[in-house]
Amino acid sequence: MKEFEVIDISGDVGLRIYGNTLEKLFENASTGLYTLITGVSKIESRTSIKVKADGDNMESLLIAFLNELIFHFDTNGFIGNKADIHKLTDNNVEATIYGEEFDPERHEGELLIKAATYHKARLERTREHWQAKIIFDI
Repeated sequence: MKEFEVIDISGDVGLRIYGNTLEKLFENASTGLYTLITGVSKIESRTSIKVKADGDNMESLLIAFLNELIFHFDTNGFIGNKADIHKLTDNNVEATIYGEEFDPERHEGELLIKAATYHKARLERTREHWQAKIIFDI
């Protein structure tokens, strides 16, 4: 199963994300986000950060989680290549994100992501797996 696919939307960009579990879906969402920002193959796991997010339901929790990752990129230049979800409840997620500081000499800048949005957001369980659709402001 693929982890995610990029959705080309006029003026914005989106991800369709997949996972056998909700934890895997959240991990794949982080990889998808970082792929939009830069190629993750050149990111090294030099350090890690702990992130927490809260939401009213799983969709809002996924959006809050992605926006927390965007916040760490915008404020500290932290770019990740792997996420480990430690705790996931109906309204809380805690994770460790592995990566390093963004280096423009090694990491190609792709898109400047402003935020994950609620516009057409969807998270659902199919017969085979979990899937989500998230649109980002660029």
